[in-house]
Amino acid sequence: MTLLKQALLRSIRLRALLLTIVLVGGLLTFHGMSSQAQPVGNTQLLWYGQSAFKLTTPSGKVLLIDPWLTNPLNPNGKTDLAKLDRVDLILISHGHVDHVGDAAAIAQKTNAKLVSTADLGTALVGYGSYPKALVGMETQGNFGGELSLLNDEVKVAFVPAIHSSAIASDGSPANYAGNPSGFLIRVKNGPTLYHTGDTDLFSDMSLIPQFGKVTVMLACIGDKFTMGPIRAAEAVKLVNPQTVIPMHYGVFNLPGTPTAFAQALRRQGAKSQLRVVKVGEVVRL
Repeated sequence: MTLLKQALLRSIRLRALLLTIVLVGGLLTFHGMSSQAQPVGNTQLLWYGQSAFKLTTPSGKVLLIDPWLTNPLNPNGKTDLAKLDRVDLILISHGHVDHVGDAAAIAQKTNAKLVSTADLGTALVGYGSYPKALVGMETQGNFGGELSLLNDEVKVAFVPAIHSSAIASDGSPANYAGNPSGFLIRVKNGPTLYHTGDTDLFSDMSLIPQFGKVTVMLACIGDKFTMGPIRAAEAVKLVNPQTVIPMHYGVFNLPGTPTAFAQALRRQGAKSQLRVVKVGEVVRL
């Protein structure tokens, strides 16, 4: 082979290599996997007990979900409530006291805006003492749409839930608070979480992964008022998250337990990883 042919061959190989690098780099960027992406573990999730969670984004934004911090499972509830000095958004799935929890007090302290369905927002202002100025069109929605919040760092879609929803301010007859919901929460450079709220199993859960892989499913397992371990395991099979964290158990003498949930998941052949979180534990996602 002449020196000229060898040089040409090296040039062709070099061009092919460069083209491959460009194509692969473009595909990684297209799929949100560029070299500038945030490393895994920059999103934090803390469980307060029942259905209450604190979600901290990679940039430090703070979201509370169903913030009953002072529930019976949390011995540090009053301290946790007093220590909260920043909350950007409060997400409430429905109008029962174990989900509305300490929301009004937290909002008054931190100016956290309410993320909820519009009917629930109206009820919380009218009967739940939530500051009206913090309940606006920016953070109110309904089923079928998606809210883009905190400069597009967080996107929230409302997912139907089979349950009930009402607000009682002083022990008098409860006031209607719209349809209950769950939340599909997408964090930029972070995970996608599905918080079921209080719900029974329903077949349309199978549609959720069609709109994006769920990283973590926060699944109610208590039974009696929501789906129990067996039905929750079937829900996990439908959603197929990477990880499932059980919630809404251990209060009000509910019979569902993480042990029974683990057994049901095995029987269902669910592929998701079960992670049982302790109250006060921080999970890095």
